[in-house]
Amino acid sequence: MPGLEPEDELEQRLAHDPALQRGLAWGKPRSAHPEGNVGAHVADLLETIDSWDQPQPRRRELRFIAIVHDAMKHRVRSWLPKAGENHHAMRARRFAERYTADERLLATIELHDRPYTVWRRTRRGSRRERRALDMLAARVPDLSLFIRFVELDGSTEGKRPEPIAWLREELRRRGELA
Repeated sequence: MPGLEPEDELEQRLAHDPALQRGLAWGKPRSAHPEGNVGAHVADLLETIDSWDQPQPRRRELRFIAIVHDAMKHRVRSWLPKAGENHHAMRARRFAERYTADERLLATIELHDRPYTVWRRTRRGSRRERRALDMLAARVPDLSLFIRFVELDGSTEGKRPEPIAWLREELRRRGELA
């Protein structure tokens, strides 16, 4: 994949995984991803991580999540609801479980699109929004890592900044984020 220069043994193993290679090659330009295939999106994220100058181990964690988070979109069955085990993020989590047992990383991969979904589908200040945020916060063991990745994923062309600002503000208001 152009843009993926493996930085450690884990990334080396990922780069040689045929399932990941197929996943990164999948896709074409669309509204939320005008860059095209998943690999182009991942390359953008890796470039942004470079510009952020994150310390280790945060850099390594963000890179792993970025490389894997959308890589199983090609395995979603279009005739089934895009939920549960058929959601691309859950499929990516299952793939990532072959490489790590770190629940902080796995939960971030699995739930990375959830803030946007909550933001889009609930009325601000509603009971439904509060419940959705309660459930999300309860499932995410490392909110600072999660937020940082959501910011990263939302930083690319075609993504809206409003859901990220909303999530940060809601978590701050609830005292769950500094």
